[in-house]
Amino acid sequence: MDIIDTLWQYIYKYYISGIVNDESYNPVDTVTYAILLGISIFGVLRLLERLRIKIDARFIAAVTPYILAGSSLRVLEDSDVFTPPLKYLFITPIIYFVIFAVTITILTLAVKLQEKGRIKDYHVFFGLAGAIWTIINIAALLILGEITNPVPAAAIVTLGILATSIVYLVSRSLNFTLLTDKLNVSILFAHLLDASSTFIGIDWLGYYEKHVAPTFFIDLAANYTDHPSIVMYPLKLLVFIPVLYMLDNELNNEKERKLINLMKLAILVLGLSPATRNTLRILMGV
Repeated sequence: MDIIDTLWQYIYKYYISGIVNDESYNPVDTVTYAILLGISIFGVLRLLERLRIKIDARFIAAVTPYILAGSSLRVLEDSDVFTPPLKYLFITPIIYFVIFAVTITILTLAVKLQEKGRIKDYHVFFGLAGAIWTIINIAALLILGEITNPVPAAAIVTLGILATSIVYLVSRSLNFTLLTDKLNVSILFAHLLDASSTFIGIDWLGYYEKHVAPTFFIDLAANYTDHPSIVMYPLKLLVFIPVLYMLDNELNNEKERKLINLMKLAILVLGLSPATRNTLRILMGV
């Protein structure tokens, strides 16, 4: 019985408490979720192969509205629209499973409709459904709340575009094609937008960082500057440029190419999802 109690206390402390109380991540759940993400990528790859889905730029573009839908749904939870226990479905990491279940259901439906000749292109049906879902979520946010910080939200988008443009122009002048590729630039923009939302949110509006690694580097930078969250910009570049380089240069056959594109989609989600959530939270003042 003591072993069971000890195990339960461990699980509650490192996993359940963070979800129930919407607290910052800890090293234990961070590593666990990273491992689960890695395993999930291979499972998703098998599932998409069964559906005969080509993982290319068109597919990634069609999936993008679901990332926005998930982020806006998360902000609805931040706004206390949902109450326990329903609200726990919309807190990370559980919300990722919820969004995935809905996304794969709609994707499967779209593919089946195309196979039966009901629609011409599943990408259009699939992407449009995600866009409608996003619009409904944002409409609900606007109805239930009010825009309180339009200038900081606009600053986040402006800084994200500016930072991405600088990296792109420098890369083009140096003929560094890795960061002139459209998909890679999209991923870069998502993460620099996330860096911008962290910078504006923490250094100017008093929000705090939930993730372990960024918190460590922000706290370290605080010893040298009054705006430590600016460290997120070089940190993003130092992490994702080598990752993108490895994906584009080390894996080459067809099977690996499918895995590469799926991994790029996962990296896009990891940047665009928090960037959108943070920006919407700041916009709505929640």
